[in-house]
Amino acid sequence: MQPITELGPLTPQTDSPRMRTVCRWILAAAGWSIEGKLPDRSKFVVIAAPHTSNWDFCVAMLVIGALGLQANWLAKHTLFRWPMGRVMRLLGGLPVERTQQHGVVGHAIKMFMSEEKLVLAITPEGTRRHVTRWKTGFYHIAVGAGVPVVPAYLDYTRQVVGFGDMVWLGDDMDKAVTSLQAYYARFAQSGRRPELYGSGQTAIPSSQD
Repeated sequence: MQPITELGPLTPQTDSPRMRTVCRWILAAAGWSIEGKLPDRSKFVVIAAPHTSNWDFCVAMLVIGALGLQANWLAKHTLFRWPMGRVMRLLGGLPVERTQQHGVVGHAIKMFMSEEKLVLAITPEGTRRHVTRWKTGFYHIAVGAGVPVVPAYLDYTRQVVGFGDMVWLGDDMDKAVTSLQAYYARFAQSGRRPELYGSGQTAIPSSQD
C-alpha cells in the first residue's frame, strides 16, 4: 500500500490515531490503496461512484478511518433501524427519507452554514441498482452552500480508492453534472458489479431530486 497522504490542517479530522492505524492495516492486508488527496479545506462535498455493491460501504469506511477524516454521509433511512441505527450514526451516517428530497437538500445546506467544518459524502447514483440518471441533490447542496465538490472513485480492478481534483460547480446544472459524468466514464467497468453502474448519461432533470 502506498503511503497515505496526510490531511491538511483545515480538513475535518478525528482524534483517534489508533483507529487510523487499524484501518490502514486492514486496507493494506486486503490489498487496497489510496491515491490522490483531499483539499485542505474546512467544507466540501465528496461524491463517490461507481456504487454497485454493499462492499463499497465497507471500503469507504476503512478509507475514511485510515485518513482520519471526519465525514458525514447520507443513506436511506431504512438502514438506520434497530439494531444498526446507533452504529450507523456513530460512523457519520445521516438518514435520508427519499420521498422528502427537497427537505434533505435544505437541511444539508443549513448544516454547511451552521458548522465550522463539514465534509459530506454522497453517492450521486443514489442506489446500488442500475439507474438511467444521477440524482442531482449533491449539485443543489454544493451550489446552495457555496462549497466545492471532490469526485471520489472506487476501482475494484486495481483495488484503489482515489480522489480527483476539487471542482466548483457553476450555475449551469446540466453542464456541471455532465462534466462529472464524463470524468467517471473511465471507471464505468471498475465497480465491483460493473453491470449495475448507472452513469446517468440520459437527460438530467432541472428540478431538485
